[in-house]
Amino acid sequence: MNQPGRGPITDLAALEALYGEAAAPSIAKEVAALTPGYRALIEASPFFVLATSGPGGLDASPRGDGPGFVRVADDRTLLVPDRRGNNRIDSLRNILADPRVGLLFLVPGLNETLRVNGHAVIDADPALCESFAVDGKAPKSVLVVTIETVFFQCARALLRSRLWDPAAQVPRANLPSVGALLAEASAGREGGDAYDRALAERIPKTLY
Repeated sequence: MNQPGRGPITDLAALEALYGEAAAPSIAKEVAALTPGYRALIEASPFFVLATSGPGGLDASPRGDGPGFVRVADDRTLLVPDRRGNNRIDSLRNILADPRVGLLFLVPGLNETLRVNGHAVIDADPALCESFAVDGKAPKSVLVVTIETVFFQCARALLRSRLWDPAAQVPRANLPSVGALLAEASAGREGGDAYDRALAERIPKTLY
């Protein structure tokens, strides 16, 4: 067995010796279905990160819309519209190969987050998709997530990062533009100033 605190940890016993036992509340908060409080957090959230795994590797994808865009069908089922994007569909490809998913919900101003683990299927039923239409535009599919476990995460990470502190916000002009990032990554084949100008006009018109 590895000695805790002496180099790389390569077995479970050494890892547990290094960190000790989990606090009782951190175990008690994990349940197999939504509580009223957990449901309230999801319904207040305009943003979550979707984690998936597939033959091509791992993916963590941001998903956002108005609060309540993730519909709670019942205490073990979430419905998530797949809003318009870049059509890479990395998450959807992964779900076809491995339906296991993880969702991390954030609520602006709230330092606690909510974690959901479960499995998902992709449903393209026209009536279901139409029920999520915005401005007359329906998503092409809806993720039906069956919850296996759900629990809240304590505030430490967001407090340390000062995520909601306006004084910690970074001015957009201080970092490379999207066009600059794309030009750098593609060795100049894509991106640049023209891309930035077109993007500023395109994004508001293509949200849905």
